[in-house]
Amino acid sequence: MTVPLPPLPPTADDTYRPGGRSLADIVDREHRQLCELADRVTDADLTPQRRREVLDVLTAAVSRHLSAEEQYLFPAVRAAVPESAELVDREIEADAALLTALKGLSGADDPTLVEVAERVRRHVSRLTALVGPLREVATDAELIRLGNRWQIAEEAAPTRPHPGTPATPPWNKIVEPAVGVVDKLRDAVTGRRTQLSDLERRPKS
Repeated sequence: MTVPLPPLPPTADDTYRPGGRSLADIVDREHRQLCELADRVTDADLTPQRRREVLDVLTAAVSRHLSAEEQYLFPAVRAAVPESAELVDREIEADAALLTALKGLSGADDPTLVEVAERVRRHVSRLTALVGPLREVATDAELIRLGNRWQIAEEAAPTRPHPGTPATPPWNKIVEPAVGVVDKLRDAVTGRRTQLSDLERRPKS
């Protein structure tokens, strides 16, 4: 397979395995987390304040996830599993629709929140059809290298929905980190929660 990645460091060992986590494993873990957040944000027992906090984390998690997905997963699938190109194109459109739905929420009490949570679950279900074939044809080393770049991309990714930004390389790899810097500054100023671990902190009064 030909994946658009920088070459590995020179090595005399053909069995060289880079350190890190497989892209497929990272995506599986994040999909479980997104489903958990989708369930939590629609829990009828949540207080309005707590729902707002869970929604902030869900929004940030989806924004980071889709950014990394479009930078590395989709190009890898196009290169390694050409017959999945049409599925990738449809998923890029679905990603934009999900980001638009998130951006359009008026607040944690928005009646469309249930539908947005369902969009997240549908995203997870559809992506299985892309990750599975990639896992079958890619080597462990390729999946780990992709996983390393996915994690770097997420660290720099936006934490808010920006459906109008480029969704394909090379422009998304340039624009997304720049937008991410602005988002993180806004998060720092407002104290917005953006990580799962943030939900373990005492709810704001």
